[in-house]
Amino acid sequence: MVRIDKKATRLYVLDTNVLIHDPSALYHFEEHDVVIPMTVLEELDKHKNGIREIARTARQVSRTLSELTAEVSFDEIRHGIPLTVAAGQTGRLRFLCYSDLQPLDHLEDSPDNRILAETCRLRDERPDASVILVTKDINLRVKASALNVPVEDYRNDRVFSDSDAMIEGTKVYTAAGKDGTSLWESLNVEVQVERVDHHTFYQLSGEMPADWHVGMLVSDSDNGADFEAIVRHLTPSSARLQLLTNYRHHAGVWGVHAHDSRQNFTLNLLMDPEIDLVTIAGSAGTGKTFMTLAAAFQQTLDTKLFERIVFTRAPIPMGEDIGFLPGTEEEKMSPWMGAFHDNMDNLLRDEKEGTSSWNEGATRQLIGSRVQIRSPTFMRGRTLNDTFLIIDEAQNFTPKQLKSLITRAGRNTKIVCLGNVGQIDTPYLSANTCGMAAVVERFRDWPHAGHVTLKSVERSRLALAAEELI
Repeated sequence: MVRIDKKATRLYVLDTNVLIHDPSALYHFEEHDVVIPMTVLEELDKHKNGIREIARTARQVSRTLSELTAEVSFDEIRHGIPLTVAAGQTGRLRFLCYSDLQPLDHLEDSPDNRILAETCRLRDERPDASVILVTKDINLRVKASALNVPVEDYRNDRVFSDSDAMIEGTKVYTAAGKDGTSLWESLNVEVQVERVDHHTFYQLSGEMPADWHVGMLVSDSDNGADFEAIVRHLTPSSARLQLLTNYRHHAGVWGVHAHDSRQNFTLNLLMDPEIDLVTIAGSAGTGKTFMTLAAAFQQTLDTKLFERIVFTRAPIPMGEDIGFLPGTEEEKMSPWMGAFHDNMDNLLRDEKEGTSSWNEGATRQLIGSRVQIRSPTFMRGRTLNDTFLIIDEAQNFTPKQLKSLITRAGRNTKIVCLGNVGQIDTPYLSANTCGMAAVVERFRDWPHAGHVTLKSVERSRLALAAEELI
């Protein structure tokens, strides 16, 4: 939007959608004052009834405001309620109430226009401060800019410095790279190699790269790599790397083999008993669901590490909703499970005969006894033990919803989140604010979590052309 000349004292006027989007937004403006117009309080009151997510959030904001005002006097409310934020900084919460508010010329009386009028009135009363309207409503931002009202989008919840992409979870060194150096040429470290319980570890001592993190893949090539390892432990002066198992040829997973370093890293994360949470991102056709199902059946049917597989996804339509679906929970979820059925058909396909045993009743009954297809709507309150939980289309969940699913994990449970932030169908979510992005960032340095963004694809010419041209 329009560039703002910010003064030392700033007053941030919050729109209703900011508080509903992030109920803790009050505490994210450091030492600056936060202002809530009376119009916003009225809109929160209208949204508070019901069981939808927006109603729950509105009630949560109202409870927060009630707690802040319960222990202060009327004079303290008039002069601003102290808000203690991180690093000991203290801002103030102020309420904006004008009994003689004049509407803006040539604009109809609406909540958005009243908020604009309240912001303009406050700006005129406080020439010593920068009064800034914060809203996630694009049309309101454009309208404010046209009226010369300082306005900003709410960006505090964006979890990555690079707002256009998620971390890849990999670091591939190639001699053909920008600096023209290979892996060991670029690292000024001392290396010790040891063998522990059939695993090979590299202990590195020296200055570690700033972009490394725990759980990251380190490879010397995208294809045909000679060195592939996962970062198990990391400090500024040391790192411990564990060599990965090569799943490219003989050592496949339920008949599935990796084609490059990223897919091999994915299979290692899925098969690693030390990794409890795996997040896999990538565009359609990169093999996210295919490899995950193969690893799930390998560890459930063959090695008996888990007792069951639970497959769930957000029932969010890409276009118009087709309406009510009859039947049991599994029958209602069946139309949303096209990815599951397509990948099962490929996993059980006999290439020589060109047929798949997935269509046979006996096979479906055998596998169906270990697979549960569940709606996320009914997962609240459950505890999943000895379970391989697959959350498909994780980008369509809010951070709060995905947190609710991940906290279902009980004893001996592994959770895999699959998603593509470029294909979000949920309204009001973006690549930066969806649950998938939040989980990747929050668990970035947790030693029992791993993330990878897949890139290599085996897709038809039509699919590749559509992605490039449309």
